[in-house]
Amino acid sequence: MISHEEISQMPLGEKVMTIEALWRSLSDREQDVEVPQWHKEVLDDREAKISSSEAKFIPWNEAKQQIESARK
Repeated sequence: MISHEEISQMPLGEKVMTIEALWRSLSDREQDVEVPQWHKEVLDDREAKISSSEAKFIPWNEAKQQIESARK
């Protein structure tokens, strides 16, 4: 297994390629990944809000600013 320190020392391009390879590997076996019930409930709730026009969407730039402000 690769250590955190080894990952930290990888060039950015190599990190991205590694992430992509891991994602492909996981997506090839998505049927083996069990989705927790709470996650299904959250997604069902969001889908219901979208269907009933209750969901509110904001532009990505605004969402990004809110996320960055919450970190501070």
